[in-house]
Amino acid sequence: MSMHLMRPEWLWTLVPALILIVLLWRQRGRTGSWDTVIAPDLLRHLVGDSASARGRNLLPLVLLGWLIAAVAASGPSWQKIPQPIHQKQDALVVLLDLSASMKSADLAPSRVDRARQKVLDLLQQRREGQTGLIAYAGDAHIVTPLTDDTLTVANLLPALHPDMMPLPGSDPVSALIQALELLRSAGIRRGTILLLTDGISNRDSDAIEKVMAESPSQLNIIGVGTATGAPIPLSEGGFLKDDTGAIVMPRLDETALRKLAGETGGRYRRLQIDDTDLEFLQTENLLNESEETLALDRTADAWEDQGYFFVLALLPLALGLFRRGWILTLLPVLFLMQPEPASAGVWDDLWLTPDQQGQQALQRGDDQTAATLFKNPEWAGTAAYRGEDYESAVTHFSDLNNANSAYNRGNALAQAGQLDEAIAAYEESLVLQPDRTDAQENLALLKKLKEQQEEQEQQEQQDQDQDQDQDQDQDQDQDQKQDQQDQEEQQDQQNQQDQQDQEDQQDQQDQQDQDDSKSEDEADPEEAEPQEGAPEEPEEPQEVPPVNTAEAGDEERDQAMEQWLRRIPDDPSGLLQRKFLYESRQRQEQGLGRDDETY
Repeated sequence: MSMHLMRPEWLWTLVPALILIVLLWRQRGRTGSWDTVIAPDLLRHLVGDSASARGRNLLPLVLLGWLIAAVAASGPSWQKIPQPIHQKQDALVVLLDLSASMKSADLAPSRVDRARQKVLDLLQQRREGQTGLIAYAGDAHIVTPLTDDTLTVANLLPALHPDMMPLPGSDPVSALIQALELLRSAGIRRGTILLLTDGISNRDSDAIEKVMAESPSQLNIIGVGTATGAPIPLSEGGFLKDDTGAIVMPRLDETALRKLAGETGGRYRRLQIDDTDLEFLQTENLLNESEETLALDRTADAWEDQGYFFVLALLPLALGLFRRGWILTLLPVLFLMQPEPASAGVWDDLWLTPDQQGQQALQRGDDQTAATLFKNPEWAGTAAYRGEDYESAVTHFSDLNNANSAYNRGNALAQAGQLDEAIAAYEESLVLQPDRTDAQENLALLKKLKEQQEEQEQQEQQDQDQDQDQDQDQDQDQDQKQDQQDQEEQQDQQNQQDQQDQEDQQDQQDQQDQDDSKSEDEADPEEAEPQEGAPEEPEEPQEVPPVNTAEAGDEERDQAMEQWLRRIPDDPSGLLQRKFLYESRQRQEQGLGRDDETY
């Protein structure tokens, strides 16, 4: 049986106890020491027997009580007890878009690679709760159900790729319905659904709004891609083209995704290289975090605090506290034994308004806290703008109707990349206050940037048209070369066929000649008689050593099993691909598929 200290830092309180005891011991030796200057025979007559006798030495008792209290506070324990494991009932279902457009390389190396990496970053941040993963293209498939084992989800992520999906297209509605069904089957009333996609059609947006209107869960969206877009590479080479022969350039429509997130009560953020997008999406969840917990099937052993046994040893020493004056000396100890410090927020609310607290947080550089503390919309928007939370800044500045708030809203929109909305905000500010030079300068700058962006898009469109023409010319050249090659192959095949026919005719002629000569040989009786000579003796059979068939069979079986195991790949993509294909075939047989031409 070994002893374990649950709070060993309390043993540091013995250091000041030793220092105090040494000082008191030395001080006690100096007080009332008349015997060092007066002879013992005279001391009794001068000060009396009661004064000359020293009082009782209580320092050892004080030191003993301090030692017992320190050991009791350190939490000694000799045994462990099983404890049930509870975790917060925080459920998250990730919907990963694996349509063909996710192979575009406008986000290097590709959109799907960046989306998978973002999910890995999310899994590393999750310490509690359950996480599920659903992949979808033309239909949706559950990769992992809700589980608290994030390592399993992380191990399956690298195997997910658009080429493994059985049906082309994009069906986020079926993925959302499966996510809500996972939450309901797990007994979770309200969960969070995170959608990583590069675009949703208007039909799917309307359907998603209807589905989410009947659910208390929250839908957050991360947009993957850029506004300029990029072509979709094909596995056999080249790029995906539409019916007219033009290269398909899927672009990220942030306006539609942001609108969908707002209509469903969620939040939208474009995919970032750092964790600011995840922090922004999780902010509302932290503020509205539920204290409901979920009991797991596992248990953990915890040390049982047995320091209360030492408290019994302190009871005899506590009798001395009833003496006059001892209670006052223990008042500082009451402040030291506070289990937790008082909350600073309650104290601040007594003396400072929320705006004053937000001003202090802003001066400390804590912009996010300041944005949540400010009640004044303009100050809250300024704090959110400094914290690079431009969407919240736009929301706060929209609550006011003056030239300054419109100008600040334009700045936030410009930082968020919404040039058209920013231009409208600057124009609104100039309508309310025409002499604002800063708004005029920013408006002129944004108009110039927009013109440059439009020229760049036109140039890119021209380059794409030229590339398409070159691709068509190359395709025609390849078709001509292919026709010539096909004609040459047909000619060679014809020549080979003629040569083969000639050889077959020659073989038939030779075979007929051999049959004629053989019939003549059978008709000759002299040649049919056996030759004279000694008869041939039959060869004796060679002895074969006996073989243990059982051992040979086991050895062959082990070798076959070993070779079969070596052929099993470590990559789970093949298993997932066959699983998705089987589920898709079942749905098609049941008539649950859908016709979708979305890339």
